[in-house]
Amino acid sequence: MIDFTSVRSKQRTMGELVDGLGPSDLRRLTNEMIDSQLSLIAECTDADVTFEPSDPGANDPVAATDAELNMPWTLGHLIVHVTASSEEAAAIAAELARGVPHRGGRSRSEVHWTTITTLAQCRGRLEESRRMRLASLDMWPDAPHLDNSYVAREGAEPANAVIRFVNGLRHDDDHLAQIGDVVGQAKAARS
Repeated sequence: MIDFTSVRSKQRTMGELVDGLGPSDLRRLTNEMIDSQLSLIAECTDADVTFEPSDPGANDPVAATDAELNMPWTLGHLIVHVTASSEEAAAIAAELARGVPHRGGRSRSEVHWTTITTLAQCRGRLEESRRMRLASLDMWPDAPHLDNSYVAREGAEPANAVIRFVNGLRHDDDHLAQIGDVVGQAKAARS
């Protein structure tokens, strides 16, 4: 796993953190991340997937509805969110690696969180995401165009294929503690 602490504290740039990583490293890191998420939910039950945790700080500025703006995220919601974000990063990274200029906008598809109600669905979504992310790396040419980059927003570091792919893993990493917290709350509620 990558330790993103130095990037979060702005001691290093993402480019410095990922310097020297290639597709084989990204495959390993993807497998480690998915395995970590599967490990976090290993002892869950179906009831844990839809359990509504306590999250007084819940704030989703891109929520689909006003009712969802401050809604705590269930385990199912977290799983669909992290997988969709990393799949988007992997898809954009594959284009960048192939030399395709980033055209702006999103490349995101997220199943609606209310459709994920069982542990088997969570595991299936994680394994499907693993397959999709790893498959995206098969689209990279032998000599990826690592000079092909874009700036996502003003003031952001330019992202090439490696940085964009790892930003998806960073987003996963950002939610690991939250997944662990929801799992812990759900287990405590069962006891």
